[in-house]
Amino acid sequence: MAITLVNPAGLPEVDVYRQVSIASGSKLVFIAGQVAWDADGSTVGEGDLAAQAERCYLNVGIALAEAGATFDDVAKVTVHVVDWTPDKMPRLLEGIARATAKLKVTAAPPATLIGVAALDVPEHLVEVEATAVID
Repeated sequence: MAITLVNPAGLPEVDVYRQVSIASGSKLVFIAGQVAWDADGSTVGEGDLAAQAERCYLNVGIALAEAGATFDDVAKVTVHVVDWTPDKMPRLLEGIARATAKLKVTAAPPATLIGVAALDVPEHLVEVEATAVID
């Protein structure tokens, strides 16, 4: 595995991700921001943050597989959420947990959560992008 995830002494431990990702692989994989589209381009889970977060992570998983990677190879995740407020965190985490259970992975790379005014279309509530490193 080309990624080592750590929580350095002196930084807080966060339940859902590690603070640092150390990459030793030789290939970088950049996954475009994934939204809650199915293979036909139809929005999944309209109005449901958990369902959309789940679909975004499943789509990232599909993109990673195409590159010969898994979430174990992800060095960094960025999540964009429309009209973010902290009370949305349980629904977001629920969707991520459902996706990681389906993918049989523990997705805990460093992560950044960014609240945004809007995404590509009004139906989309969340977008997830990832960077992976593979040998």
